[in-house]
Amino acid sequence: MHLFPVRVYYEDTDSGGIVYYANYLKFAERARTEMMRLLEPRYQQLIEKSEIAFTVRRCEVNFLAPARLDDHLEVKTEILNSKGAAIEADQTICRNGQNLVNLKVHLACVNKKLQPTRMPKFLYTALSKFFNGSK
Repeated sequence: MHLFPVRVYYEDTDSGGIVYYANYLKFAERARTEMMRLLEPRYQQLIEKSEIAFTVRRCEVNFLAPARLDDHLEVKTEILNSKGAAIEADQTICRNGQNLVNLKVHLACVNKKLQPTRMPKFLYTALSKFFNGSK
């Protein structure tokens, strides 16, 4: 599991002072990016040397409660499944332990031509520390 802190700024909110729905996707993307930065080799090196990258294939979002201006949020990311060219991640955006948004994100590993490609074995190993139940 990976934890990523987020502070809600004015730019993240709508005219009512609550987080605009699309910004939760940005928070989740930032959390996944920071998780990937912890991999060895580094994500940027992975892209450059292996010529692979990840793209979102599908995203399911459940909005449970709103976040507000100046809230301190936490994005929890867990890898549920990793097989072939696919990764399935579960992300939860929380405030003080209360779940606000649940996301299930399906990622595809792609090559330079944006075609699905099997992940290298070393990548499975690197991702294993973020599998469901790992800390």
